[in-house]
Amino acid sequence: MGNNGKKESLLRTWIWILFMLVIILGTGGYAFYVVSDKGMPTWDYRPVKDLPAESVYAEYEKLPFPQHIKGKGGE
Repeated sequence: MGNNGKKESLLRTWIWILFMLVIILGTGGYAFYVVSDKGMPTWDYRPVKDLPAESVYAEYEKLPFPQHIKGKGGE
């Protein structure tokens, strides 16, 4: 048997390493192609204000006192 078993094992090891490297690089290349910059989007949603009380799409009317604190204009 001699060195033939070691050479075969070494060759098989390098084949597996190269195979796994191809899988990793292929996955990265595919992700780069799919997720890459496609240019300006075709939609325009306009900025929406962050606070629900300030948004035109708010569920509730504005509260008479900011931060729910009754001060000068309280009860």
